[in-house]
Amino acid sequence: MGLRTMFSFNPQASIEKLAELNLQASRATLADSASQAQALLSVKDVQELMALQSSLLQPLAEKAATYSRNLYDIASSVGSEITKVAEAKAAEAQKQFVAAVDSAVKNAPQGSEAAVAAVKTAISSATSAMQTMQNAVKQVTEQAESNFTAATNNAINSTKAPAKARKGA
Repeated sequence: MGLRTMFSFNPQASIEKLAELNLQASRATLADSASQAQALLSVKDVQELMALQSSLLQPLAEKAATYSRNLYDIASSVGSEITKVAEAKAAEAQKQFVAAVDSAVKNAPQGSEAAVAAVKTAISSATSAMQTMQNAVKQVTEQAESNFTAATNNAINSTKAPAKARKGA
């Protein structure tokens, strides 16, 4: 079974986004390396070298954070799509199971009401447990996304503060 028949989304599009992101990052890195080499060649003393070094750190951190954010967005969208497909498949399987149980209940012999009630209670409990688990996964995912964003912002801000301090000195 191919990926296209297994999922209702197009994983090739995500692969293409990832390839494009890596290509852009590679181009930017090559261009930055060339300009940094040029700047290093023009350095005349240690003070200039230190100033150059500190001026290169912040853009590097920002680019790394941007790359990480874009990579996370791609991975997150793939994960979301897979979750949607899995939830839809689980809901469909549950509907089919409930229909099969309802059909069996209609044909159940008299006196089996307790067993039928127990099966219906088990189905209800399983449905509730699955919904609770899906909600917990969504909350954990949202928290992880929030933590990732905060960590990225902290990393960028931590490179800005020393750069501003050095400029003011």
